[in-house]
Amino acid sequence: MKKGGCGFWLLYAIVYSMKTKKIIAILALLSILGIGFCQDALSMYRNGRTFENAGLTESANTAFSSAVDTCRAELALNPRNIESYVVMCWSLYRMGKYNDVVTESLKALKISPNEMRIIENLGETYFYLENYSESIRNLEKYVDTMPNGDRTGTAYFFLGEIYRITGKPHHADIAYTHAVKKEPSNALWWYRCGLAREKAGNKESAKAAFQTAIKLRANYTEAQQALNRLS
Repeated sequence: MKKGGCGFWLLYAIVYSMKTKKIIAILALLSILGIGFCQDALSMYRNGRTFENAGLTESANTAFSSAVDTCRAELALNPRNIESYVVMCWSLYRMGKYNDVVTESLKALKISPNEMRIIENLGETYFYLENYSESIRNLEKYVDTMPNGDRTGTAYFFLGEIYRITGKPHHADIAYTHAVKKEPSNALWWYRCGLAREKAGNKESAKAAFQTAIKLRANYTEAQQALNRLS
């Protein structure tokens, strides 16, 4: 839908809260007429991320919740709108509603089985649900299909986390190394990479990873302690 006046958005919020079948007819008519929201769901999601990064959790969750409501309204008009599913699943994920993410993601994948944005987000979601086998399956599918995707570094990091947690340091080292190659300025990822290398018995490469983490974050206490431990 095209962006429209904020007056309409207020009207939409009131009408939508009534949860009657008339909502669909009203929104459908407005859609046909080219009238839309003052903010689309993606803008709401991005606002939520901005609030989140600023530490404003309540404001972030309000924005994410609004994005979810908007997506549900859009899906009521067009149940096959994959873009609405993507933004809704991202927003649910940011709110920590992991079971809802799984439910909606599986619906989306019935419509578009190879929607990589859904698949990667689902992989991260399964990680937090401690369903590591499904997390690995989805994350590996993403990195294999999208070697240069926007979330490839993050997907490799989560793979590294799984292998670290499950006691597979060599696998973790490989995954973390791919992650830091994609995003070399992430101090946390270098630190975790160092831990995996240390656990795998690769002392010198572990020290190098810890040193990089400290260069990126001068007051990184854990990385400094790890480096001292190996010196």
